[in-house]
Amino acid sequence: MPSIKEIQALYDNKSVVLARHFLDRIGKRGITFANVKSAVDTGEIIEQYLDDYPHPSALIIGYTDDNKPLHVVVGVGDGLAWLITAYYPDSEKWDADYKIRKAEK
Repeated sequence: MPSIKEIQALYDNKSVVLARHFLDRIGKRGITFANVKSAVDTGEIIEQYLDDYPHPSALIIGYTDDNKPLHVVVGVGDGLAWLITAYYPDSEKWDADYKIRKAEK
């Protein structure tokens, strides 16, 4: 799996594919492209999904320009960053810094 720096470089080079699911989700959640860009720019990888199909993916935690935490799932393959989904993490499901999932009750 590429590092956050490699994902950021792909994003900066506009080597990005916007999945239909991604466009649908950010629209419904009121997330802007600027929010996503900021989160990727400030982000760190907190989970990796090496077996995802068709490309391995990673969950990034980053912050929007107004300092809201944002999770972005990015697949990497064929020299492209595939934006899969983005969402504001729920404090009921994540620890205080939104990096570790809480155990299910």
